[in-house]
Amino acid sequence: MKPEQTKTNSWNKENSWAEEIELLNSIVAKTELIETTKWGGTVFTVNGKNVLGIGGFKNYFTIWFFNGVFLKDEKQVLVNAQEGVTKSLRQWRFTSKDEVNETLILSYIKEAIENENAGKVSQPIKKEALVSEFLQKELDNNPTLAEAFLLFSPYKQREFLEYVESAKRDETKISRIEKIIPMILENIGLNDKYR
Repeated sequence: MKPEQTKTNSWNKENSWAEEIELLNSIVAKTELIETTKWGGTVFTVNGKNVLGIGGFKNYFTIWFFNGVFLKDEKQVLVNAQEGVTKSLRQWRFTSKDEVNETLILSYIKEAIENENAGKVSQPIKKEALVSEFLQKELDNNPTLAEAFLLFSPYKQREFLEYVESAKRDETKISRIEKIIPMILENIGLNDKYR
């Protein structure tokens, strides 16, 4: 690496926000949070729990709060980066150092730490049980198939069920079951060839 090159991480591919990220780091340093590196980027923790991260992207630099959904966000500065996908993480985006209000950022960080210490965390939502009448009928009529199916992890069983049930027509469901029966009997998961 040449001396003039600077280290980049996965969140800051262009490394165009070095000065701005340093400013955010200096603000976070005034708190009790511990700096660590996770997933190739800077993450700050309290009692071993992720509270916030800092990073630069193409068009902005950001602080994200892992359980930001619990923040009051009275100033309406937080966004959900992936609506419908991200459940609890919230970002506060900046495009210049002029937008960085240290007092306000510290108040959000303080609240995030209090929430973490109070145990406010978002729990993953369990998927409801998936049932396939057509596949269940095959399993009921073929004990060997049923036994082989039960050898798969719940995750792989669900893949088979989703594959069958995602078909709209009954004929397609039946043809998909015919396709997966040999796989189940040979202990080959539906997506094993891609793993």
